[in-house]
Amino acid sequence: MNLGTCWLIFSRKITLTTLASVLTHMQGLHWLFVTLTAEGERGFMFFRNPSAEMLLCEAELDVNLIEKASILLKPRRSAHIAAMEMAKTSGCILSYDPNARLLPWPSAEAARGGIISIWDEADMIKISEEELTLLIEGCDASDDNVVLEKLFHSNLKLLLVTEGSNGCKYYTQLRAKGAVPALLTEAEVLRMLPKAVSQEEIDS
Repeated sequence: MNLGTCWLIFSRKITLTTLASVLTHMQGLHWLFVTLTAEGERGFMFFRNPSAEMLLCEAELDVNLIEKASILLKPRRSAHIAAMEMAKTSGCILSYDPNARLLPWPSAEAARGGIISIWDEADMIKISEEELTLLIEGCDASDDNVVLEKLFHSNLKLLLVTEGSNGCKYYTQLRAKGAVPALLTEAEVLRMLPKAVSQEEIDS
């Protein structure tokens, strides 16, 4: 039994919907391991060269299931572009998180082109500050006006830029903008406890 089949069985046991799953023996499952530092910074390790998801074709799409969806996440490749078109026609909100780490790409230019290729189709986009720097090509990433000018398009309703332990920035269709602080990590909460609670209160 391969990892893909194991993951499918596990997903069903924890009541995740697997109606649209397609199995293949031609490639393995794409694995991404995420590490988190005490400060809330993430690290990534990919196992994909290539992976099964890259083999999905338009004929394998479940049109009825897509039409019942409210949000379509992270579309990729030709099959996913077809899924986007079906979802858009059905009134879905298209959410896009490029999750573009440079390691799987042959160059920064290729990564940028891959991200931008479907950028204008999304209603909501979430990118990291590293992806922001990549996309604006040498311009000032801290300048909100630059971000709005370079990255906003007529279909986009919300753009989020995550900044690790600093939280995130948001930009809306009405050109509103702002910042939201990050949630405390477990390590930060533990560091604060001795200052806020006495040992006697913890023991009790």
